[in-house]
Amino acid sequence: MRIRTTTAAVVAILAVTVVGCSSDKGSDSEADATRSTAPAASGAADSGGTAPAASSAADSSGADENAGMPPEPTGAERDAVLAAIHDVNGELTHDEDKAIDAARNQCASLEGGGTNPDHSAAQRFSYDGVTLTDEDGSHINFGLRKTLCPDS
Repeated sequence: MRIRTTTAAVVAILAVTVVGCSSDKGSDSEADATRSTAPAASGAADSGGTAPAASSAADSSGADENAGMPPEPTGAERDAVLAAIHDVNGELTHDEDKAIDAARNQCASLEGGGTNPDHSAAQRFSYDGVTLTDEDGSHINFGLRKTLCPDS
């Protein structure tokens, strides 16, 4: 129980650090502004309007955002996500890219409001000989909500 409490505290501190660091840079604010307007632009395209020509460069990231999938984390944010996953089971982060992909997909699932997100996380992160329980899935979801997908 102490390990999970300590882990939750470390993840919370890392999340606050990531948020504090990202608000110091002007370029991150521009990226946030771009992210917040991307769904509005795609909404216009869905209603019969035409998408602006400049958006073709960001089509793949726009598709991820429309699916509820957050952009791939980098730097300290990536480290925080991997730490949250590692705290549940250290074997899950041997393939970091696979863990990040699973985390991004789980965020999309959380945004979609699935009926049993803990079971979904347990299934999504059960790979490479690691089998997780729904309780493990609950801890993964907690860590992801503190790091990669706080809006879900």
